[in-house]
Amino acid sequence: MLKAISVLLCAALNAGAVAAAETPLFSSDEMLKAALSAPLEQAYAQKKLEKRLYLDGTWSYREGAETLRQPVKIRTRGNYRREVCSLPPLQLNFRKKELKGTLLEGQNKIKMVSPCKTGESYQQLVYLEHLVYELFALFSEHHFRTRLVEVGYTDSDQPQEHWSSKNFLIEDSDAMAARSGMKEVEIVSSRRDQMDLQQTALVEVFQYMIGNVDYSTLKGPADSDCCHNVKLIAPQGADTGYIPVPYDFDSAGIINAPYASVPAQVPVKSVTQRYFTGWCKEERRYREAIARLSEQREAAIALFAESALLDKKYSKRAVKYLEKFYDQVENERKVDRYIIGRCRGEVIQG
Repeated sequence: MLKAISVLLCAALNAGAVAAAETPLFSSDEMLKAALSAPLEQAYAQKKLEKRLYLDGTWSYREGAETLRQPVKIRTRGNYRREVCSLPPLQLNFRKKELKGTLLEGQNKIKMVSPCKTGESYQQLVYLEHLVYELFALFSEHHFRTRLVEVGYTDSDQPQEHWSSKNFLIEDSDAMAARSGMKEVEIVSSRRDQMDLQQTALVEVFQYMIGNVDYSTLKGPADSDCCHNVKLIAPQGADTGYIPVPYDFDSAGIINAPYASVPAQVPVKSVTQRYFTGWCKEERRYREAIARLSEQREAAIALFAESALLDKKYSKRAVKYLEKFYDQVENERKVDRYIIGRCRGEVIQG
């Protein structure tokens, strides 16, 4: 009897966590329109500092016929993009308790991805990365949600300075985990035998699909916690079955950003050249992952072929890149050679 009550209580708590995570901001695909007034030049000037101050600003947006204004603190975010971008991405830090009853209810810290530099080519790269998030969502229930937002910027120190860009917001990792009744796993590093092998294989093959080697499911960069461009989630208190959820895809070959480069340890010359970096598992795990990606081939191609935001040049390039992957994984010899044959380490059973 007590066990049954405990099970019901856990289920209710998980259901409550999922419901709480269904925040209105990410419940629509419609592009949001907003305005940000803040000391932006000050924020960008701090981009290469390890410790960057949050600066006060105002975030305004339309909700129905009303324009709402919320205080917000901003600072630059990202690692590599803070080094190479003249307009690095921003972290928006809201006061959660002040957002009740608004579109932003349930939010706190939100990552915003913006064009790295001015010019339409960099704007197109933002659209491409946004579509990569939507692409992964076709294959896994464990994914980050995003929302396109057109932002008009005003530097509050220089009110005559105005510009605008189309960006996207990324769901907070705690909210992403809560949608599955889980928690983010905060550890220094993970072991391969602690990972959910089905999801890990899916992530590894997906990263190969988009031509991305800038990630790790086991550890982060030096002096950082786990993991690199991947968040781990699991049920509360679990020490195994970690589910990896990828993010930050701007180094992927399907995007082909001009600032992206291949890590020295990867033996390819260009980010557009695919190279598999997954850890060895039973072959069935990779074949299951390939089957899942292949089931959604038409939908995956349509995301990029039918996008109203992508210029024809970028749309065709992305479609061609995906079609090359799908053609390759239909060939068993190529799967054995380029995916299964290039996995790293001893085979993990399970």
